[in-house]
Amino acid sequence: MNYLKGMKQFWTEEEGMGTVEIILIIVVLVGLVIIFKGQITQIVNSLFEKITSQSGSV
Repeated sequence: MNYLKGMKQFWTEEEGMGTVEIILIIVVLVGLVIIFKGQITQIVNSLFEKITSQSGSV
């Protein structure tokens, strides 16, 4: 009987769900970065070029 009570408590416990959700979000974000790596690199390079070209005028 104690075994059934322990199993019921195990299935109703939700503490680990937050960790699973965070891992899924990280996996999706990493996948998006891999898919759009070229575009992200171009945007970042463009921003740094603008920053360096305009920093001399300050």
